[in-house]
Amino acid sequence: MDEYMRAALEEARAGLAEGGIPVGSVIVHQGRIIGRGRNRRVQRGSAILHGETDALENAGRQPAAVYRQCTLYTTLSPCAMCSGAILQFGIPRVIVGENQTFMGEEELLRSRGVVVEVLQDAECIELMNNFIAAKPELWNEDIGH
Repeated sequence: MDEYMRAALEEARAGLAEGGIPVGSVIVHQGRIIGRGRNRRVQRGSAILHGETDALENAGRQPAAVYRQCTLYTTLSPCAMCSGAILQFGIPRVIVGENQTFMGEEELLRSRGVVVEVLQDAECIELMNNFIAAKPELWNEDIGH
């Protein structure tokens, strides 16, 4: 696992420790993390703070040219909302920790020219499997079921 996915996984674990849903994300521009985030729906009472959207928020306002040079790392396949944000900001590359516990909108991203790489990382899979088993009602709320 590279340093960027490791940082996303650290965010996911921090979110879990806070009582939230363990999905983390980082946005990388020219080898530097410019935004870190984790799902904070529980912690902030938010409808929209998933790992990816939190990382975008924490990256702050950036010129469009910066987003077009970024790679977004996320521990879990991006949902429709987060995939929309990726497309909106023109992020060209997404590295996904795993998509076994949840398959997001990877095909939509690919159809719009985004390079999507799925690692099927064992740590990411284990983290989500354990969370879903422990808190199925919270997981179902987060994914809109």
